[in-house]
Amino acid sequence: MRLDERVTVHHVARQLPEIAVLREHCRSLAVLEAILSPEWADRYHTFDRHWSEDELMASMRNGSGDEYSIVFSSAGAYIRGFDHESPMSPYAEDGPWPGVLDDVPDIFQSCIEEPAFSDEDGMPVITVCIWRETGEDAWKTGTIDFPDREMEDPDGAGRLFHLLVDRSPETFRQWTEDYYEVPVDLEAVRHVFSSRPLTEEVVSTLNSEIVLADLAEDLAQIGYPSS
Repeated sequence: MRLDERVTVHHVARQLPEIAVLREHCRSLAVLEAILSPEWADRYHTFDRHWSEDELMASMRNGSGDEYSIVFSSAGAYIRGFDHESPMSPYAEDGPWPGVLDDVPDIFQSCIEEPAFSDEDGMPVITVCIWRETGEDAWKTGTIDFPDREMEDPDGAGRLFHLLVDRSPETFRQWTEDYYEVPVDLEAVRHVFSSRPLTEEVVSTLNSEIVLADLAEDLAQIGYPSS
């Protein structure tokens, strides 16, 4: 494998959609998992429109130590990801890998310092960082000298953000059926991915054990419409 065949944060940044599209896609992921997994602790994807007074946050945790957080605010969007097996782990280098955070603009400094994104000693838990200020036409990353080894995904960006880069209903259905080991209706996924109001029919199609009313608290937290 040639070094230029690697998938890194630079590749992911070029494939992410504009901020508004990404935000709605993250909402959809959270709604679908709320339906499929009534137990919050078992979900990969969540969304909190009340993260702070003026910020919303999408997040992913896979239960094995990998995670990401996306903060949406009037300033734009800040994305941090952590692959616990990456050679770029701050625990391997006693701090964030050079370049990952060095170029982040001051407007996102509070995200870098956010306790929820750091360990008990205040060190940022991060191997990937992407940001985009409001009004800009592209996502940005730091200037990074990646580990000099033949690794397909050295910073974990490809694995962490796979469902944000490939936003097709088919890809999500495949991922969901592999993870939850249940059949998932493609049209129901398309309904939610189109941000159409949630209905009893869509809910029952995806999970016959719950009804729309059971999702009231989740929908309020996510900020997703229902009929």
